Amino acid sequence: MRSEAGESSESLTLTRLRRDFGSAVLETHSHQGDDTAVVPAERIAEISRYLRDNPDLRYDLLVDITAVDYLPRDPRFEVVYHFLSLANLTRVRLKARVSADDCEVPTLTGLWGCADWLEREVWDMFGVRFKGHPNLRRILMWQEFEGHPLRKDYPIRRRQPLVGPKN
Repeated sequence: MRSEAGESSESLTLTRLRRDFGSAVLETHSHQGDDTAVVPAERIAEISRYLRDNPDLRYDLLVDITAVDYLPRDPRFEVVYHFLSLANLTRVRLKARVSADDCEVPTLTGLWGCADWLEREVWDMFGVRFKGHPNLRRILMWQEFEGHPLRKDYPIRRRQPLVGPKN
């Protein structure tokens, strides 16, 4: 983002992430005021904890976790985390890129209880695994559903097994 004087101005959050994590912050931007940082998948829990526990930042609310399928690009997926600081009224988005072959990121359930259901939804719809999740199973589709329906290569006309009540 640029100020009127032409100088680069970056949010406190992105400045701190770049300062304290250096090369682990792969990219940042504040396009239209939306602070975003791309970080390695294996560092997502560490950086999320930092956002929560840093007394100047205090991102105390995990708002959402979702994913984006960029087929045929590699890495294929981005897992996207949205955080809110109620104290500072600021938001930040973290993105972690994962390949289809190693489609796994660490869980945030130890930091935020709500991550349980949010991660289960991403698993169910995209097939991204969350390492260390205590109960990673389907949350929207039935247990016998085959595949992950929000993947771009999921066959739109695929017939699923009929599942009825168990007597």
